[in-house]
Amino acid sequence: MKLYQGALIGVGLLCIIGYQSTNGQGARQTGAANTQVERGRYIVEIGGCNDCHTKGYAEAGGKAAETDRLKGDALGYRGGWGTTYPTNLRLTLSKMTEAQWLTYAKKLETRPPMPWFNVRAMTDDDLKAVYAYIKQMPGGTGTAAPTFLAPDKAPPQPFIQWPGVK
Repeated sequence: MKLYQGALIGVGLLCIIGYQSTNGQGARQTGAANTQVERGRYIVEIGGCNDCHTKGYAEAGGKAAETDRLKGDALGYRGGWGTTYPTNLRLTLSKMTEAQWLTYAKKLETRPPMPWFNVRAMTDDDLKAVYAYIKQMPGGTGTAAPTFLAPDKAPPQPFIQWPGVK
């Protein structure tokens, strides 16, 4: 009888654990992760991140396969500061933990035209959602964007010329 009761208790525990992992606690955690990824996708979209960090995104009217997003671009932005290029955010975040990303984002101060002040204004929850979204993106990480060029260096084509630089 004791053996039978022990087996029933064991089976009961397995059923409870199985239920929690498929319908209970495990599903809630997966749902929360999916919610955070979707929120990150939304913030990236409305924040205009793809406008520069996804090659051809603006020209295509916001149409780009997710596998192509946030890989940076070789389109330079030239102004009095020099020439900057949109970084490959997938590569950048692939080298950081979430905690490192939060610290980095809160101290971010870059050259134009990057609106670093918008990133610094995000809440920790916003930044965590952006991190979750970028970290789960499919399609590999791509290559690094070209490096910054000083104001006295002429960039290769293509680049966008901001007023005040000849």
